Amino acid sequence: MNHSIMTGFSFGSTSGIITTLGLMVGLHSVSTDKLVVLGGILTIAIADAFSDALGMHVSEEAENKHTTREIWEATISTWAAKFITASTFLIPLVLFSVETAIIVSVIYGLSLLSLSSYFLAKKQGVKPIAVIFEHVFIAGLVIAITHYIGDIIHSFCAV
Repeated sequence: MNHSIMTGFSFGSTSGIITTLGLMVGLHSVSTDKLVVLGGILTIAIADAFSDALGMHVSEEAENKHTTREIWEATISTWAAKFITASTFLIPLVLFSVETAIIVSVIYGLSLLSLSSYFLAKKQGVKPIAVIFEHVFIAGLVIAITHYIGDIIHSFCAV
């Protein structure tokens, strides 16, 4: 896989995992309505995929060292990876209750992140455990923060 596609894929898939998990956990803290969480995931899969892809596009252009083809490869692979990754989190939500789907999604997302971190570390020739820990720790922070922010919003806005 060439560098531009790998850059977009790595960014898009990581963003898809962390953003979607944060959104799901935060929304679940505010509402247990399955439609709310489904709508949030679809919003992330569509709007945030385009946002990340444009961000990657502009970033690659700003480096002023990539061909037009490389810029578009990074852009499209970012969009595809984010859209597909975020969309996979719909599956547990369709199959299970919201509560169970959140647990399954967190396990699934952290497993995906660990696996991609492992391959990244191997490619870089560094110890995988340190890279996996760093990435999972950051994802865990996002999950915890969005959960507690959701709880705070729920407690202030509960009728």
